[in-house]
Amino acid sequence: MATPFHGDRLKALRTEVGRSQAELAERIDSDARQVSRYENNKVAPGLEAVLRIALTFNVRVDYLLIDDAQRRPLNATSSHVDTRLADLDQLTDDERATITNVIDALVTESKLRAITSGVG
Repeated sequence: MATPFHGDRLKALRTEVGRSQAELAERIDSDARQVSRYENNKVAPGLEAVLRIALTFNVRVDYLLIDDAQRRPLNATSSHVDTRLADLDQLTDDERATITNVIDALVTESKLRAITSGVG
């Protein structure tokens, strides 16, 4: 039976920071053999281990468990814009398309302004 845990993502995170399985095991209160089992999808870590892994690599838990989850930081500084972007989920598709068009127009205007200000 397949586990929902993404061992390949754990291995990629570990190698990205240059840690051995033993070093990771120490950080998450486990052992190297167990980390190997996690990475090879032999067993799925328990909830506490998943949380320790997420904290160790500053990634959201969903990235470790859900196929199409994007890698996002667990501890990201929130900004006013982030909060507003989260609110977009409450809008209809047409309303989101309108906002996207406004953003595109503003960005295009800004780029044109930058180009034309250099011409003289």
